[in-house]
Order: sequence, then C-alpha cells, then structure tokens
Amino acid sequence: MPTQEASPGGGTGPAPDRVASGTGHGGGGATVEDGPGVDAVRPELRPGAWSEARAEARSATRPAIASSSWRPVPAVGSASAAAGGQMPIGHQSDHHGDRPEATADDSQGVARAERAANLLAMGLSGGSDEGGTGDWGHGDPGSIYDYIRVAAFAIGPDGRISQWSDRAAEFFGVPAEEAVGCDPVTTFAPRELWLRGRERMTEILAGQEWVGTAPYRDSDGNESVAELYLMPARGEDGRGGVVCMAVDLRKLRRIETDLAASEAVFGQAPTGFVLFDRDFRVQRVNESFAEGLGASPADLLGMNVHDLMPRPEAERLQQALQQVLETGEPVVDLRFSGTVPIRPGRRRWAISLYRLLSSSSRTIGIAGQVVDVTGRQRAEREAASARRSLALLNEASSHIGSTLDLEVTAKELLDVAVPGFCDVATVDLYHGVLAADTDLGLPAGRADGAGELRRVASASTVGYHAATGSEPMLPGPRAEVGGAFCYPPRSPYAKALRTGRSLTLTAPGNPDPDPMIQSTVVVPMVARDTVLGLVQLSRAKGSEPFDARDVAIATELVARAAVCIDNARLYRREHERALILQRSLLPPGNPAASGLEIACRYRPGSSGTEVGGDWFDVIQLPGNRTALVVGDVMGRGLRAAVAMGQLRTAVRTLAMLDLDPAEVLTALDEIARGLGDGTSPEDNADSHNEELYLATCVYAVYDAVTRRCTIANAGHLPPVLVNPGEPALMLDVPPGLPLGVGGEPFEEVCVDIPDGALLGLYTDGLVESRKHQLEEGLSALRETLSGPPRPLENLCDHLLTALDPHHGEDDIALLMARVHALPADAVGDWTLPSHPASVARCRELACAWLLSRGLDDLIDTCELLVSELATNALRHGSGDIRLRLLRDTTLVCEVWDNGYAQPRQRRARDTDEGGRGLQLVSLLADRWGSRRTPTGKTVWFEMALPTVR
Repeated sequence: MPTQEASPGGGTGPAPDRVASGTGHGGGGATVEDGPGVDAVRPELRPGAWSEARAEARSATRPAIASSSWRPVPAVGSASAAAGGQMPIGHQSDHHGDRPEATADDSQGVARAERAANLLAMGLSGGSDEGGTGDWGHGDPGSIYDYIRVAAFAIGPDGRISQWSDRAAEFFGVPAEEAVGCDPVTTFAPRELWLRGRERMTEILAGQEWVGTAPYRDSDGNESVAELYLMPARGEDGRGGVVCMAVDLRKLRRIETDLAASEAVFGQAPTGFVLFDRDFRVQRVNESFAEGLGASPADLLGMNVHDLMPRPEAERLQQALQQVLETGEPVVDLRFSGTVPIRPGRRRWAISLYRLLSSSSRTIGIAGQVVDVTGRQRAEREAASARRSLALLNEASSHIGSTLDLEVTAKELLDVAVPGFCDVATVDLYHGVLAADTDLGLPAGRADGAGELRRVASASTVGYHAATGSEPMLPGPRAEVGGAFCYPPRSPYAKALRTGRSLTLTAPGNPDPDPMIQSTVVVPMVARDTVLGLVQLSRAKGSEPFDARDVAIATELVARAAVCIDNARLYRREHERALILQRSLLPPGNPAASGLEIACRYRPGSSGTEVGGDWFDVIQLPGNRTALVVGDVMGRGLRAAVAMGQLRTAVRTLAMLDLDPAEVLTALDEIARGLGDGTSPEDNADSHNEELYLATCVYAVYDAVTRRCTIANAGHLPPVLVNPGEPALMLDVPPGLPLGVGGEPFEEVCVDIPDGALLGLYTDGLVESRKHQLEEGLSALRETLSGPPRPLENLCDHLLTALDPHHGEDDIALLMARVHALPADAVGDWTLPSHPASVARCRELACAWLLSRGLDDLIDTCELLVSELATNALRHGSGDIRLRLLRDTTLVCEVWDNGYAQPRQRRARDTDEGGRGLQLVSLLADRWGSRRTPTGKTVWFEMALPTVR
C-alpha cells in the first residue's frame, strides 16, 4: 500500500513502507549531467517514452527554475542552508572514501535508510528516555514524516532501479510497476543530460556519494523541488549498488524558517513561555519565565507544578493543565498570585494554556504564556473603581430629586449610597430647612455648628451593636428618624457643619458608638453657600475604609443631593405661602346658613405638587336665602391662588347685588376675561396668563322658605343630590363654558329639594386622578353617597377616605349641605291691597305675629320700620303690598311691591319735610336692603333676636 504522508497543515502518521524490487535490464551505469531544467517527472514516463513526454515536461517548466535541472545543495543543517542560500548551478558535493560505505544488498539498503529516518523521528518527538537510551520498539508514535516528505529507493549494480518504495511512488507519482527496472537517467532526466548522467552514475556505483536537487511533480500534480541523497552500497556478494533518499526541499526549508522564528519568539519575547510534557513536567522555559520566578532556565527543567508554586495554586494549575490536555480547549487568563525573591510585595500573573499538536494532530504537550499582571490588575482595579464611581454619580443624577419632597429626596440619596457605596448612612437637616424658613442660619449665638437638627432618613445593612464591657460609649447621635438633637460643639460633626468641609473618621478616633463601624465620612450638605444639614456615610468592619477618592465621591454625591433638597425647600416655602394665601381666602370653619346644615372640606395637594385654585364659598342672601359656590381655577401655583382669590371676591360682590345665578356667572365671566387680557407688562411676558384665569364654577341659590334651589354651571362638574331613601343622582344642569371663555349665555335650572335631602358640590380632584377616569370617580361618588345615612361631618371625612386613597395629585374642595325645613310658625306672609289703610293693617299684623312668638322686645322697633316700608311701597310702588316676616337666626321683615324703582338712601336737608324714612331704617335695623324680583322689588330689614334670659 502507498504510505500516508503529512501535509503542511497536518496529516496522519506514516505507514510501514513497502519496497518493490526487480531485475534491471538494458544499459549500464551512467552519470547525471547538469543541463536545462525540467520542473517535474511525469508519472506516466517509462523506458522509451521520454521523447513523447519531453515536450509536455518543458511546457510545464516554471520560469523561476527554468535554468536549473539537477542542482546540488549542501546538506540540511549546514550554515548556508539555515541562511536559506543555495550553491551555484552545476555545483556538486562529492564524498569519496572519508566514511564507511553501507554494506548491504539493495533491499537491505533501502530498509536501513527507512530505519535511520525513523530513528531521527524518535529523537525529534522525544522518544528517548531521560537516560538517553531509547526503548526499542516502544517509542511514541510519530516520525519525521509528520513534518517533511521523505522517500527511498535503490539502484542495482546495473544502474537500474531495483527497489521502489511506496513512499517513492507517492513522492514522485510513479508506481513501482513502472519504476522498477528503469534506467533512472533516461527515465527522469532530459535527453541532453543523459550522457553526463550516465557518467555520474558510474562514479556513484564506483563508491562516490552525490547530493543534489531536482524538480518533480507528486501524485497530486503539485510541483516542488527535491533534494536527493545517493549513497553507494555493497551487497553480500560484493556487488555495488546505490541507496537513494529524496526529501521535499521546500518543506525542509519551511521547517528551518519556522524553527528559527520559534526560537526568536521563545527566546526574545518579554513574556514568559513554558512547555509542559504530557506528565506536566517542565520541558523548556525562556529567560523571561525563569526571571519572573527568580531562577535560571536550567533549574526549572523537569519540575512539576507543585515545585513551582504553593499547593493551592499548584492544584488549580494542575486542574487547568489536565483540562487542556483532555479537552483541547485553551484556558485564557488564568490568574495566580504569589511572591518572588527578586521583587517586593505580592505579585499576580495571568497564564494562558493551550495544547501542542503535531502536524498529524498528535498531542506533544502543553504550552503556556505567562504575563505579570500586577500593574495591570492595579490599573484595572482603579479603572473599575472609577467606573463604579461614575455609575454611582450617574445613578444619583437620575434617581435623586425625582420629587420636590424633602424627606423623599433624602431617602433617594440613601437608596443610591447604601449598599453601593457604604453600609450605614443618615441624613440630618436643620429644623429651619424642614420648616421652610427664610433664615436658615444657626440660632443666634450658636455659630459653633451645634444647632438643632432633625434626622429625616436612615439606612443600614448591618445591625446596631452597642459597645460593651470596657469599650466606652463615645459621643455620637443615635436619634431615630424624626428625632431632634444637637451635636456637641467640640465634636467632629459640629466642626463639619461649622466649616462646611468633609471629614473622615477612622477607628479608634471614630466617635461612633457602634463597634461594627470602622470608617465614617461626614459630609456637610451645602447648597448656595448655605449649610442645610449633615450626611454620615459609614462602612462596617470587613469593608475597605474610605480613601481620598471615596471622600471626593461622597462630597460630589452629597452636593448633588443638597441642590435637590434646597430646591425642595424653596418649593415647600412657596407652596406653604400659596397655601396660606389660599386658606385665608376660604371661609373659616363651617359657615351658618338658613335652613341648611353646612359641612365643607379643603384638602391641598401633596407637598410635591403645586397648590391649585380650588375654592368654595357660602354666602348668606336676604330673605333666608343662601348662595353655595364651588370653583376651580385652571393652573397651579401662587398665581392660581391669587386668581382664585380675585374670582371669589368678585363672586361675593355680585352675590350682594342679589342677581340671579345665570347673571352672576355672566358678570363673573366678564371679570375673568378682564383679568386675563394681559394688560400689565408682567402679563405680556407670561404666555400662560390666559390659561391661569380660566375657571369653572357652580353657583346655586337655596331659598329656605320655598326649599327651592336655582343652579347655574360654568363648565364645572354637576352637583349631586341625595333625596331621603333614594340613591344619589347627578343633577342635569347645562354645563356651559368655563369662565374667561365668553361668547355663550349661561342657563339655570330650579330644583325643589325635600326636607332632609343632601346637596353636594365638589371639584374634580375628588373624582378624577391618574389611576381612574372621571366616570369611574363619579360612579364611586354616587355609590358612597347612596350608603347608609351619616352625620354630615362624618360623611365628608368618609368621602375623602373612600374616594381619595392615593391622591395628592390635585387639591380638593368639597361642600355638603343638608336641608332642614323651617318650622311652620317661622314664616308670616300677608298680601294687602294698595290702599292707605293697608299701612295700619301691616303694623297690626306685624305686632300680633311678634307678640304670639314672644318677641315683645322687638314690637316697637319693628312696628315703626314696617310702617316706613309699607308707606314707601304705597307711595312709590304699584300693585298690591306683600308683607313677610321670617324668624330663623334673625328676624327678617320684607315688603314687596310691583314697582321696579329701587329705593336709595339720601341725606335729607334740615328744611326737608320728608326723606328720612330710610335713614331711620338704617339706624334702627341691623341690616337693610332691596332686591329685584320678577314682578318688582323687595325692601327688607333684619334685626337680631333678643337674648333668651
């Protein structure tokens, strides 16, 4: 069988070579002459066929070797060969009787040549033992054929090929059947070299060695150059012959180049290289590896991993070597640490291991590249620390300050710091910061940093362990969240507050009483050159103490949080001011109303939201009537609160004119548009001014005598009415347009309300939020009001609890009114004709009504005032005269007529006989006035009821 040969990229090992022999025929010995080159010997060439193939051989000749044919070169391993040089054309190396000739017949010569090549391969592959004596027949598999192409054949005494091995057949591409018995000169050389070739063959058969080169083409058609070794031999019969060996010269030169490059890399590389055999013993190291261990390369040869490093590290390396040897997967950047005699301190190395294979994929050993990464690891650690610091600050920028709440901002700071930066952290703020005071300085005379602080946030990953035994309790605050305390004037905490500079406290000088704390950095919270408080960041034992880099990071972290906290403080201050203004504009407590029980609530938004423009009002009107108002200014902040105050004042002014609800909203709409017209320079600069003076409003007037409610709506949510024993319902009131829009008239509706019914007015903050839609909130409001009856105050609280579980998004105004019908004897109503006698009749009726109700103290005054009003109605009015007396919290007397002219009080001159009636009414009554009615006017006065004795 033909042998298997290795390719440059690897292949299989050689098979035992087979030698073909035969009897030479025709011609005698011949020598080989130099002449024109031929690149290859065709596989189909045979005796007598050279003339047919010569033209083809010359046509395939490459220009690079066209001028050479058989070109002797020095043997492998000579200085000129290592340098890659070749001898001139026609030069040859002849060896005469300087060394013994081989004594074997032709077949024995070829076999010995093959055995010599195998012995060389055993030496290259490490097949000898440590003593230098090989184990015959037990060497490791592999030979020189793994690296270079080698072939052997023999020439008999007659100068013809007598033996042709399988490797020769594969090497030259000529089978043994065609080669054996052929004249090598006429078969493989061009015709012009035949004469010289026969002469050279004669010399070789006579005992002269010859080495030279020749182009050839293998069985695959690949062209190359072979180096031939022709060695004379003698058989047992004394006849001469030639043993020939052929080597692929280009592969041989490539091996020489690779070896030279490997030696250069191995010997000159600044990193360490080590080669382990399959028993994990050191076969070779370079100077860099040996220098790193403080030894010489010769001292390390033969050592195992346990001789190189301590046991734990050696076992790790042993496992890695075993893994690489078994799986073939490389191990990259395996880290080890230790000390070396020539360098101080502990060093760290990184080793990368990979399996060494021959070209036939046979495992030779394991190679390792070692790099000292002590400096690199330190740089990596510093870079990782810098990356963590940047990530911490980046997280702080995105996480801290998400709200405008002081306490939440302080907690966000601790969420970032613990546990990513420290183990324990606290935030303490001055009391003035939490109270949103303008003056944040320390109390007078306390410029020593010992002002009162309050702990607003705390976080820890370790438990508190108090000092025990002989360990003293050093001065340090242990305040709970929300607790107030003062630092001792001479403490480092007070010093940090006083100077505004960070301090590092490290045991044993750390005044923290917790023995688990080993290092603390105290950072004052400074914003806009004002100290707001103090932040303590501590690390427990077992963690690295704070260094200068950590202190800088902590200072930057706290500085960013300080700006957010100061912004929250400023916002809280503005929020408190707007809230105070808004509350001052709302009715205090629960106002009284005739025939109504009133309960109201105002709940501002959370401190994280700006104050809104919601308001409500209860206005007492003449004739035991009450105006109920709820409104909402669109917009937030101080300007919304101011706009609310302006609109509320306008509503009260319009209500005093005793206008109908629709007329009140129409006039209020004009006022709102006047407020938002941007006539002032400040208004021109504010593009949101128009939106700020848009508002919604519900205006309802309830008459306690008739129990009728007249309602008008300007874009607000509809009122809710709950009749006794019935579910709640939304009143169908035309919504109209918001105030400030204009262009559409407002409509009003009248609703009769039974005794005990409940009327509710509210703003959208009660029924609408981000968590549910408006319709869901209105449905929940109806369901809550349809429940069992509750006291009015309790009902308001229940509504806020049931409908506002997660609010704070918007402020809420709620006004609830329960109807209580007036007693039957509380009203006296008479209609009299327009006749002079009706004045006296009015006096009689009024006196009798007051006398029957025990109001004797009011009879004289009331009789006089009724007479004046009835006389004016008779003289200045028209139609019938109507007299109505109302008793509730006060006594009200009303005189109706059909005249539209409103009475006006004027100062009478001394010479006037009349004109003093209204002056008299104004002096004797608590209040008086007039209002228009659909058919005329009503003039009324009011008197306080006498005190019950």
